[in-house]
Amino acid sequence: MSVVPGEVDTARQPPMTVPLRHFVVGTGFLLAGVVAGAVAAVGGTSGLGTLAHVHLLLAGWVCLTIMGAMTQFVPVWSGAALHSERLATAQLWLVSGGLAGFATNLFTATLASAPVFAAAMLVGFWTFVYNVGRTLLPQAPYDVTERHFGVALGFFLLVTLLGFLLAVDFVRPAFAGLPVTRADVVSAHVTLAVFGAVTTTVLGALYQLATMFTQTSLHGVDVPLRRVEEAGYPAGVALLAVGRLVDSVLLARVGAVLLVAALAAFTVILGRRLLETQVDWTPMLSRYAVATAGFAAWAALALPAWVADPLAPAALFGAPGTVHLFVVGAVGFVVLGTLYHVVPFIVWVHRYSDLLGYEAVPMIDDLYSGWVAAADLGCFVAGTALLVAADLLGLPAAVAAAGGVLVLAGSALFVANLLSVIRTHSPASVAGILLGRSVDSSETRPDESAEPSD
Repeated sequence: MSVVPGEVDTARQPPMTVPLRHFVVGTGFLLAGVVAGAVAAVGGTSGLGTLAHVHLLLAGWVCLTIMGAMTQFVPVWSGAALHSERLATAQLWLVSGGLAGFATNLFTATLASAPVFAAAMLVGFWTFVYNVGRTLLPQAPYDVTERHFGVALGFFLLVTLLGFLLAVDFVRPAFAGLPVTRADVVSAHVTLAVFGAVTTTVLGALYQLATMFTQTSLHGVDVPLRRVEEAGYPAGVALLAVGRLVDSVLLARVGAVLLVAALAAFTVILGRRLLETQVDWTPMLSRYAVATAGFAAWAALALPAWVADPLAPAALFGAPGTVHLFVVGAVGFVVLGTLYHVVPFIVWVHRYSDLLGYEAVPMIDDLYSGWVAAADLGCFVAGTALLVAADLLGLPAAVAAAGGVLVLAGSALFVANLLSVIRTHSPASVAGILLGRSVDSSETRPDESAEPSD
């Protein structure tokens, strides 16, 4: 059984091209980031190549996906028109253009223009924060998803400001004479980016998506666990970031314990939603199941490491060697699963929703290839497992290389499957979406004089 949500206000969504443009560009950064990681792993770039790899995946693929998803679903879930479609377009090109230039700076180790490209990203992200913030602001009282999104927007402001200062520091000392060092700022920047802006958004979205698309609701132990997560997670991120910035072991340790405990509480909630699902398993739910296991494994490893020393450089992402586990094995699979529903959903609404009752229409999960989805899942799971094993067990570089090849293959299959949805079913082509061409909705609207079908 495929789920067609009936409790969201799709009349409030922005034009199809606005969020899809974010997703298409984001998948381009996914491929670029995976290739960059493989090149950096074999020593094909300077020492900054790994930094470029991380930014292409996190600032590019993950954050552009978040920007597109919030632009689409804040109006739908909150029942409010998007504040500005023009700003939504501007934010995409500012961030993607700035990131492309910044990543090139890192790959070529020519950093003179890095602050310029970082400034473009800063303006793009702040435009996104303003646009979504203005859309959310009048919607009080806020639900759990809206509260998470509001907190995440605050983290986006802070992390991009620190990122810009770090880019300036490449060419001119930005922290000279200050009580903090570049290493301190990097630690705070990573904490606010990965655990703050990105993961807070992921948690907020999953409260809606994991209940809506399993047709379940929070009950029993879920309710107190949600309170633990809502109170503990943002406080934990903030304390950990501040502790790392000012070199306070106590602050960082308290923040780390709160963060891990809150994320563990949410992992139980997510696992219970999947166990109680009332619908058939879809690519979305399968990837959420992998993410649940990833979050649980990461929390079990991170807690003792962070209690021992939350300021250790090797423990930046949790326990030493857990960066792929968290970024790919947990957050990455949430993004993959969400895109497997969001892209077909947007296309389905614009192409087929008006035809319901007039002719036979496909379900949302019929728009993409099931066997390709299964193949890319297998590649991603196997590749991630090899990367995590290589990180944690110190296995030979060939193991990590094999994992990278599998992740690249999975990425290519994933991107091809989603682009096929647009090519086959969308009223607009991929090129038309990137160029922002409007779609004539009358092309898919049924003849109003026709008799509805049974």
